[in-house]
Amino acid sequence: MLARIYQPSKSAMQSGLGNTDEWVLEYAPAAPRSVDPLMGYTSSTDTNSQVKLTFATRDAAIAYAESNGIPFTLIEPTKRRHVRKSYADNFKFGRVGSWTH
Repeated sequence: MLARIYQPSKSAMQSGLGNTDEWVLEYAPAAPRSVDPLMGYTSSTDTNSQVKLTFATRDAAIAYAESNGIPFTLIEPTKRRHVRKSYADNFKFGRVGSWTH
C-alpha cells in the first residue's frame, strides 16, 4: 500500500494561497472503484483511500511514513509564476492579442 506525500495546490475557487502550506499524506487506491448496480453509487472496498493525514512540514510527513513503515512517493510542489498585471494593460499600445470591440 503505497502512499503519496504532496503539498496541495490552491483550488480554482480561491484567489489567495490559504490552506496550501500544509503537507498531505494519502494512500494510493489499492482496489478499483465499482458502480453499485441498484443505486448507481461509486464505491470501493479499499478503506485506506478514505485516509488523508495533514502535517505542518514535509519532514514531519516523511518521518511519520518512515516510522510506520509506509512506502511513499514524495511529490515536490512547483512554484507559481507571479504575474503582475493591471487594468491599464488591457489598453496599452502594442498589446499582444486582438481587441474585440
